[in-house]
Amino acid sequence: MILAGDVGGTKVHLALYNFEAGRLRQTRDHKFPAHEFSSLDDVVKKFLASDGDRPAENKDEIVAACFGCPGPVRDGHLKLTNLPWTLDARDLEASLGIKHIFLINDLEANGYGIPELAPESIFTLHEADVAAVGHRGLVSAGTGLGEALLIWDGKTHRPIPSEGGHCDFAARNDREIALLNYLRQTLKGRVSFERVVSGLGIKNIYAYLRDVEKLDEPQWLKTRLAHEDPNAVIGSCAEDGSSSICFETMKIFAGAYGAEAGNVALKVLAMGGIYLGGGIAPKTLKTLQNGAFVQAFLDKGRLSPLLQSIPVRVILDETCALLGAAAYAELQAAELSGHSERAASVQPS
Repeated sequence: MILAGDVGGTKVHLALYNFEAGRLRQTRDHKFPAHEFSSLDDVVKKFLASDGDRPAENKDEIVAACFGCPGPVRDGHLKLTNLPWTLDARDLEASLGIKHIFLINDLEANGYGIPELAPESIFTLHEADVAAVGHRGLVSAGTGLGEALLIWDGKTHRPIPSEGGHCDFAARNDREIALLNYLRQTLKGRVSFERVVSGLGIKNIYAYLRDVEKLDEPQWLKTRLAHEDPNAVIGSCAEDGSSSICFETMKIFAGAYGAEAGNVALKVLAMGGIYLGGGIAPKTLKTLQNGAFVQAFLDKGRLSPLLQSIPVRVILDETCALLGAAAYAELQAAELSGHSERAASVQPS
């Protein structure tokens, strides 16, 4: 059995996996509000403990665990980007009593998860050469903006973690220049792509349109924003056409998202495609298909024909990072122990 975790800024998603015929099969999962716990150890212990009629999990059956986390991992150690937690794989092994525990970047986990996805879990946003083989890029807008490079070694794609979402935001037109200047003032300095292309970015764009361009914010919308998840409200009102300020917010967001996806495609020469992960893209497919994203993705001057040949795909399965963490845990544990859970699940013909 494999324990996998997707550690985010607001929630921790944990799951247990077995293998059937070489494929991962989830047996149980649960999401926990991160702010209610003082450490990852506490979250995992609650997940594995008995709950009502369900007995506690037998930790001896867990051969390995892996947690995908926001931030750079160095020698099995990291300080989380959006949580006041410091994690160390060796300390977790001792605390939880699990022999093999691995910490990897959350986008790295997503990269390992892509090969585990079913075909229906991927939506093609920009058609191109589907048979093309080569490097890939992964750009995930969620609470923050995560990026990873998926390097093709001739046999498989090897995820390389990145903190590219924190690179400088590059304004492309007068409106984005005005947005950049507004954010430089409100943030009192430097503006990264994450400040525009993320959940936080959606709220920043909305505030700019309200405060600088003076777009109308009706009272019903103001009330909803005060009592509901602002990003969900802005996204849904943009897609159903009920609010012009929300529509314009998501139009700017989609254009900036497309531009940065194109930047990653150029940097890694992603002939194998660009993948959009994170929680925002699957919920805003109509917005992403409206044209602003693809137009910005392709708008690379003399290199535009190259971008035209690169497909863009949206990951629809929210468990992609969990699948990747589980796949990574099994792979690394197999190298250390000489026994592969995946291989053992495949019956000889």
